[in-house]
Amino acid sequence: MQKAAAGCGAAGLLAGSATSLEANPLRLPIGSQVWPLRSMLKDFPAFCQRIAGIGVTRLELCSPIGYGAEFSSLANAKEVRKILSDHGLKSESSHFSMAELRHSQEKSIEWAKEIGITQMITASLGDGNGGNNPALDQVKKAADEYNRIADVAAKAGLHQGLHNEGFEISMVDGKRTYDLLFDLLDPKLVKFQFQMSTITAGLVAADYFTRYPGRFYSMHLQDVDMSHDGQHPQVALGQGGIDWVKTFTAAKVGGVKNYFVEQNWELTQQSVAYLKKLRV
Repeated sequence: MQKAAAGCGAAGLLAGSATSLEANPLRLPIGSQVWPLRSMLKDFPAFCQRIAGIGVTRLELCSPIGYGAEFSSLANAKEVRKILSDHGLKSESSHFSMAELRHSQEKSIEWAKEIGITQMITASLGDGNGGNNPALDQVKKAADEYNRIADVAAKAGLHQGLHNEGFEISMVDGKRTYDLLFDLLDPKLVKFQFQMSTITAGLVAADYFTRYPGRFYSMHLQDVDMSHDGQHPQVALGQGGIDWVKTFTAAKVGGVKNYFVEQNWELTQQSVAYLKKLRV
């Protein structure tokens, strides 16, 4: 009964919010994840000037502690924060590897807090837990470990998040690993970041946002050409098979607080332009 009531409440909010949002969806700043743009980070001030010039005001970073040399320009947290500020940018979110969270979490937290990051997100729990083909006991082990990591982050005033990659979209004993994790991960400690391109594996963001109200705080934005069998190439937002009005309306139910375009430079420019005009 409680689940049914939650579903009705979600549906009501969807209906009520359908006409209340305006361009820049959710009335939130447009963000960009730096991973697909990492070759541009060598000159970080120049990159910030360029990304700000197309209308992005939030960057989601990748920790240089766990992501290595390609992100070495982000190592000096105080300098990163100043460069961001100089170009009208902020970073509230970053990705961190499981390895660094296992072995140097305190250092990662210190780097994050110096920049102003409050959301510490891991791409996947597959590392050391069965990769893209886990068994049920490995899924449970991964969830237990991540709850412990998230508890440490929470005590430092930060929030741990989980993206969905190969491990999360796998099937275990006839069930989607991602769905199992919503039961296994502590909702007080772990929020979710939805990867829009997983629509190719049958994961539809709007469905998850309404099914699990309040469990999300972030999205990675890509659009996908779903018109052909087999290959489904990424395309700019608005040019593929994702219903963005439905997605952003449902995102309010899901609890989404920020979103980041995660595409190459050409597609990022087109997708940001689309977001600036999108009305939901």
